[in-house]
Amino acid sequence: MVGVSADHVATLNAFVKENHTQHLLLSDFRRQMLPQYDAIVTDEKSPIYRYAKRAYFIIDKTGTIKFAKVMDNPLNLLDADEVLKAVKASS
Repeated sequence: MVGVSADHVATLNAFVKENHTQHLLLSDFRRQMLPQYDAIVTDEKSPIYRYAKRAYFIIDKTGTIKFAKVMDNPLNLLDADEVLKAVKASS
């Protein structure tokens, strides 16, 4: 499993160390991948321009998106059971 975050790589490394996670975390700090998945807000009227939406994707080894959920509010979290169900369904 690979996670992608808009956080800086140093922040992700600290998270991995503090939480003893074994999952690979990649940084999209420069916002290159987010627009391709419509997971970024680029509204110039927003007080924070170009911020990441909360998004969940399950992509198989062939690059096919098996599950996608993009939430407009980055503070909203997807229920863990919904993510686990999607992972199991994509196997």
